[in-house]
Amino acid sequence: MTDRFTDVAAVHKGLADVDYLADDGLASIVYLADRLEKPVLVEGPAGTGKTQLAKSVAEMIGARLIRLQCYEGLDESKALYEWNYKKQLLRIQSERDADWETIEDDIFSEEFLLTRPLLEAITSDEPVVLLIDEVDRVEIETEALLLEILSDYQVSIPELGTIESKQIPLVFLTSNNTRELSEALKRRALYMYLDYPELEREREIVLTKVPDISENLADQIARIVRSVRDLDLRKAPSVSETIDWARTLVLLGVDHVDAKTATETANILLKYRSDIEKAVKEFAQSEETFAPAEG
Repeated sequence: MTDRFTDVAAVHKGLADVDYLADDGLASIVYLADRLEKPVLVEGPAGTGKTQLAKSVAEMIGARLIRLQCYEGLDESKALYEWNYKKQLLRIQSERDADWETIEDDIFSEEFLLTRPLLEAITSDEPVVLLIDEVDRVEIETEALLLEILSDYQVSIPELGTIESKQIPLVFLTSNNTRELSEALKRRALYMYLDYPELEREREIVLTKVPDISENLADQIARIVRSVRDLDLRKAPSVSETIDWARTLVLLGVDHVDAKTATETANILLKYRSDIEKAVKEFAQSEETFAPAEG
């Protein structure tokens, strides 16, 4: 297998070229995942760019993104594969005169196999980034479905035998840390905790994602969002909500955010009434939050 990246700096630049601003630590993890052929487990609060990381890596290397969205009740038929029972039944009906052994060999062939994201990722002929999103939502037992894939990049199907990968996909597992993942799963992955960005990095993200915004407004937005995240909220604003708020302010022709503007647009940044009320109270009491940036 050909290495996708020459060094960490190439990863850093490649992600920047697709508008994903990563620090050296994150770029190093992506580089090592490629060289060591190991998946990456990315944990952190919702809305910190975990899912976007996988999407951006796929865009950077020109690979197909295959996404398995995890949820409670996810099973093998939705994650790995299932048989096309309707097609099998039609074949059985059309070959009534054939003996059962012949029919059985026929209907349990790849022609009747419906691939789901995990199997699709390892049988693809083209480069793949496999995103296993919000893995903490599935039951502990369901994690066992992932272990063979993440250990040996192969799938065992009783009727067909072992299907080995045609290429090693880059695998990203994301978790919002709503429950502790199994030690077996963690052992198979490189680990990265992705927190909310620091003030300067969030400012850079806003400038990158909202081209028409001024540097002063981007700086003020980053500072206000940081002060809001320090409140005791039900859900802190995500990076994507910061970007939505910045775009809203630009569309409204805002050059400088004051308490009135922040209050009137708080519903873009926050999605719970109790959180909005706390933020509005903070806006009214904190004049320094809305002070123009120095310089």
